[in-house]
Amino acid sequence: MPQLNNSDVVRALFKGLLLLALGGMASAAWAAQVAGTIVQLSGPLLAKKAGGVVRILSLRSEIESGDTLVTEKNTYAMVKFIDNSEITLKPGTTFKVENFSYDAGKPDADSASFNLVRGGLRSVTGLLGKRNKEKFAMKTPSATIGIRGTTFIADIVEPSEEALASRLAYNLASTAALDQLAAPLRPLMLAQLALPSPTGARAPGLYVQVIDGLIHVTNPAGTSNFSPGQFGYTPNFRQPPVLLPVNPGIPFTPPPAFNQSTGSSTSSGPSKSNTVDCEVR
Repeated sequence: MPQLNNSDVVRALFKGLLLLALGGMASAAWAAQVAGTIVQLSGPLLAKKAGGVVRILSLRSEIESGDTLVTEKNTYAMVKFIDNSEITLKPGTTFKVENFSYDAGKPDADSASFNLVRGGLRSVTGLLGKRNKEKFAMKTPSATIGIRGTTFIADIVEPSEEALASRLAYNLASTAALDQLAAPLRPLMLAQLALPSPTGARAPGLYVQVIDGLIHVTNPAGTSNFSPGQFGYTPNFRQPPVLLPVNPGIPFTPPPAFNQSTGSSTSSGPSKSNTVDCEVR
């Protein structure tokens, strides 16, 4: 075995310290990717990493940028993000945190990019959305949602064979009539198609409900505005968003504890501002 002189020992020690320092830097960088925490949970919740690793989450589990959250059929899950925003996922939802970054002292680095792949959620805006509304984007199959200090529900109805079959007899004639209608009459017919059929089935597409603030829903086919208490619908990028005359029956009934914000507040009640808005592009 070769003899080590003092210089070799010093170099070895220096290399070891350098590796430890680099490891600490990597750990710090990884820790900076933490986006939020699970603060309420009613059932099984999975997180899929970008590399394919799957974790089972529990209360106080951390959520990181790149995680895809999947709720089971009876699971509601609330994520509290580091900017105090909250997103509550309903059962049967797939939701990806594509990129989330918030530092109170670095507003230029704000980023909140989400993807609602399927299912539904309720979103309550936090500090990031209030100071940098343009940095928030929530993708869906029918529209991209941008927010500013608002509370809304988004729900996706997928074009499953069961849903299509249950609605076929109900709206086949109406769909044919929709294609022949003049442009001014199409929104009315489209809104009619979005309402539940006698069997309770809803047409596929994106449904939104405004709880607080204002919503602008825009896609290549048109733009519509919605106020608190109103409901909107767009089936895809080829049809304009429309105002629904009644509640279409968006299913969002989490356990009672989920209806209360977990964030601290200096106000004495849950009053909300009416000057903020949400934009869906």
